[in-house]
Amino acid sequence: MTIMPAHSHLEDAAADTGAAVDIGPLSGLIGYALRRAQLAVLGDLGRCFAEQDIRPTQFAALVVLARNPGLRAGQVALALGMRRANFVPLLDGLEARGLAERGRAKDDRRASALFLTEAGAAMLARLEPLLAGHEAKFAARLGPDGRCQLMGLLHRIGDAAFDPG
Repeated sequence: MTIMPAHSHLEDAAADTGAAVDIGPLSGLIGYALRRAQLAVLGDLGRCFAEQDIRPTQFAALVVLARNPGLRAGQVALALGMRRANFVPLLDGLEARGLAERGRAKDDRRASALFLTEAGAAMLARLEPLLAGHEAKFAARLGPDGRCQLMGLLHRIGDAAFDPG
């Protein structure tokens, strides 16, 4: 299989410095293109949320807690695609800011259940218009049908991670 190189913004950046950077087949690889797109989208989202001092992963955790009160840390981590060991410090930070709290799980008194606080709900309300602007910016770049197409393709790729075949 031959991978055809595509023009990239890396080439534009290299031209600005006077040095050409040959990225070879990278620009034709799905994983490379996904990673570059992820960096662009998450970077912009981070800038949008900076005034509220919220990172995109913290936002995702708040959304999951808002929609699923009483989950355990492992369940939230799984839903976010994180290791539990990485989620716990994130939760600790949200808890320290009063945005989330631990409580007793109904079915197991030894386990902690996680909840969004009123301050966490207020934070989500402040983030909603910022998120809407962020999404609109990228949807506009994709065109009227592009967003739906992209979401469908991304879900097909993501679903492959959970398909044993």
